[in-house]
Amino acid sequence: MILSFKTELNLNNQQKTLCAKHAGVARHAYNWGLSLTKFILDHNKANPDDKIKFPSAIELHKLLVALCKPKNLWYYEVSKCAPQFALRNLREAWKRCFGGVSKPPKFKKKGRNDSFTLDGSIKIDHFHVKLPKVGWVRTFERLPQGVNPKTITISRTADKWFVSFKIEVEVKNTPKAHEIVGVDLGVKTLATLSTGEVFEGAKSYRKFEAKLSRLQYLNRHKEIGSKNWKKAQIKMARLHRKIANIRKDVLHKLTTYLAKNHSKIVIENLNVKGMLANHKLAKAIADMGFYEFRRQLEYKCQLFGSQLIIVDRWFPSSKTCSNCGTVKEKMSLSERTFQCESCGFRCDRDLNASKNLAFAGSSLV
Repeated sequence: MILSFKTELNLNNQQKTLCAKHAGVARHAYNWGLSLTKFILDHNKANPDDKIKFPSAIELHKLLVALCKPKNLWYYEVSKCAPQFALRNLREAWKRCFGGVSKPPKFKKKGRNDSFTLDGSIKIDHFHVKLPKVGWVRTFERLPQGVNPKTITISRTADKWFVSFKIEVEVKNTPKAHEIVGVDLGVKTLATLSTGEVFEGAKSYRKFEAKLSRLQYLNRHKEIGSKNWKKAQIKMARLHRKIANIRKDVLHKLTTYLAKNHSKIVIENLNVKGMLANHKLAKAIADMGFYEFRRQLEYKCQLFGSQLIIVDRWFPSSKTCSNCGTVKEKMSLSERTFQCESCGFRCDRDLNASKNLAFAGSSLV
């Protein structure tokens, strides 16, 4: 099984400058290619009889070398791989757009999701990575041994640089304590299991919302581009990174526990995008990280030999009585306790839903 390994780099000032140059060249090449491809699409739309062939990633790079590189000599200060992979990513973004998977790509901004990909003479040592044009760089964490990645990605979050590459790991079929479990995700609590266990969400954004608001308030009158403005931007980015890391940590612990100790895990196919359209609940839903929960659970089930069962989103898990199977016509969000009018069964709303998911998952297998 192929997984991604990511860790922080311990760079000196010269290496940080080189990484920033690589990220800048990759961003410039991506934006240059996006501008060119948009011009081609607009031309083809306005002139259907005189269409220009939409270029591939290789053709885009040839045009970049012929038209853009001679005018921008700082391209030669970095590895040629950085603009090449940026144009590959652009072509992949257009492919997803043409296939109806995602929206058209947007222009990248400096300081937002800065990253670049390299290939070539890459070597992995215990606490070092050798990168083209950059040389040997240190890491804070010991790296996996016996790994020879073909490509490696360097990214920046706030003021820290990270390296990521793919490694092959063995599937671990761990002994399971439970056969099947239903998991009901919620806003009040992150997850309620059909076994009765309840896991609280991190709610990290709510905890640090006041501090983040204060930093944004203090930054309102600073001149854009000034040193004080840059310092304030780094402070806010660090806080955003802290909020995201706390949320990911809670989700990783929960998904690992579920995949290690349960043979079959049943969850709902939630319409997260539609749920975020509700302005009253959008902040709380985003703070829980429902999409990230499912993403982690999918690959961890493969890693630990578990089975993930997805129940249809229209399944009335909250309205169905887990004791007798009677389905209520209506049930408001304010009702936190399920009360069955047929059999008199009384249960917590989320626990009742998780039990129904476990029963539905066992019938689907």
